[in-house]
Amino acid sequence: MFKKHRHGLGSPETKPRSITRRFFTAAAATLAGLAVLSGCTAQPSQAEDNTLTYLEPQFFRTLYPPSAGFYPNGSVVNNIADRLLYQDPETLELKPWIATELPEVNEDATEFTFNIRTDVTYSDGTPLTAENVVKNFDLYGLGDQDRRLTISEQITNYDHGEVVDEDTVRFHFSEPAPGFAQATSSFNAGLYADSTLEFANEDFAPGNAQNVIGSGPFVITDETLGTNLTLTAREDYDWAPPSREHQGRAKLDAVNYVLAGEESVRIGAIVAGQGDIARQIEAPVEAHLKDAGIPIISAATNGVNNSFNFRFKNELLSDIRVRQALIHAIDREKIMRVLFSDSYPLATSVLAQNALGYKEQVDAYVYDLDKATALLDEAGWTLDSDGMRRKDGELLELTFNEALPQPRSREVVTMVQEQLGDLGIKVNLNPGDQAAQDADSKDLNKIQVRHTMVGRADYDVLKSQLYSTNRNELLNMTVEGETADIGDPHLEELLMAIASSPREEDRAAASAAAQDYITEQAYVLPLFEEPVVYGVQPYVKGFSPEVIGRPSFYETYIDHSSDHSSEED
Repeated sequence: MFKKHRHGLGSPETKPRSITRRFFTAAAATLAGLAVLSGCTAQPSQAEDNTLTYLEPQFFRTLYPPSAGFYPNGSVVNNIADRLLYQDPETLELKPWIATELPEVNEDATEFTFNIRTDVTYSDGTPLTAENVVKNFDLYGLGDQDRRLTISEQITNYDHGEVVDEDTVRFHFSEPAPGFAQATSSFNAGLYADSTLEFANEDFAPGNAQNVIGSGPFVITDETLGTNLTLTAREDYDWAPPSREHQGRAKLDAVNYVLAGEESVRIGAIVAGQGDIARQIEAPVEAHLKDAGIPIISAATNGVNNSFNFRFKNELLSDIRVRQALIHAIDREKIMRVLFSDSYPLATSVLAQNALGYKEQVDAYVYDLDKATALLDEAGWTLDSDGMRRKDGELLELTFNEALPQPRSREVVTMVQEQLGDLGIKVNLNPGDQAAQDADSKDLNKIQVRHTMVGRADYDVLKSQLYSTNRNELLNMTVEGETADIGDPHLEELLMAIASSPREEDRAAASAAAQDYITEQAYVLPLFEEPVVYGVQPYVKGFSPEVIGRPSFYETYIDHSSDHSSEED
């Protein structure tokens, strides 16, 4: 589900020409250094020999499917691993893939039976068998503590898999698990060969990518640690989802993933013809690339919106009036107007409008500074002589993480810092790389407001985001020693109801109830529906991100005869 972006960012007042000049000056300054990017040359020779150069702002951290949610992880796993089912990015409909038909599901959604193909092989030549499929899901559904391999957050109540016969598998669950069918379509359930399923956590990390064996249309054939990854088309691939227009071998010969962490490097490479696709095109640049004849593809992520999560177990946020004040004091529309483009729809619930289970939260996030002020005063946080809010001598001071995978997180928090500062609230931005952010975000004393999102085209995505044993983004569960404390048991019940109600209409109702409750408790301020935004050379055709926006290169091809890009800068 993607669209070509049609408009630039806001008005000239919010996008002065000096910013444009500074951007292109910076981009031009990087071009001389682009030769260090492996596979990039002065002309798009990669494209000419049918190898596509893909510019990625961050390198993958693991190729273990249940941990592949991080954009760069999923970008690789999606192209090397097949799945039991395929989810159509346009309709969200589930369709056969390695499974020959949709599963047979018992009445209470505790048993799922799949018939599977028997002609599929992995890239090491081993067959994809019923035993192998069960081994995949036993690992993803149960995890392995000894090997430090986590349970998939998308698989709930898993008990065990069963080989019924040569081409039939059955999965058993201790409680209803209606989201399982969709989970089997996700790259988080990508199928791997037996040899790869024996790996420990560290074996899925950078440096070992060539040993990760899938049955997908591409095979990892080369890796330069932390900078480059080459995927080569598998010549004998012939088991794509029947519903896809193309069948057989991938149209490209290879895809060269190149780390280009600086946006100016990615944009400079695209403008200079040294890259074919670049991920994470920031909003102010979209119009400039389009003016240069380079299309923008904005792919929806169909899940939990880009949001601020207020960790209510922290003493500063335990009073609902403070959380409500934060919601009314943050001017989302100004943030969107200044920092983003039409590719980023303003959120109207914690879920995106095209997400399963979405329910609009009418007038829930209205900017009202007078109301915010009154709420803080009522809660006892009064202005001191220095213009800051204190209660019993304590400063109202909150720390937000910088969400490195999310677009313009630092700029967003900086604007919020100014807006809340006008109200007398001090806002800090937590520094650090991804590992530091992940570690600090598990500590209520370090991060009180968590900036994050998650994509998944299933009702269960809300549970994945907030449930105590999943992402636990509100830190509803905190652990001291061997004791786990749940701050809001009712929220847990609402979230579990989404994942364990057998009937779809009940899941939709449970999702609506959870969204209403999250709004009522002022737990989350959703900002926008986060897309994955790509800059794509006009000669690149058939590029189609999957259902939550990760790249799919299977049907992508290069056609220079249709390159009508502008000759002008």
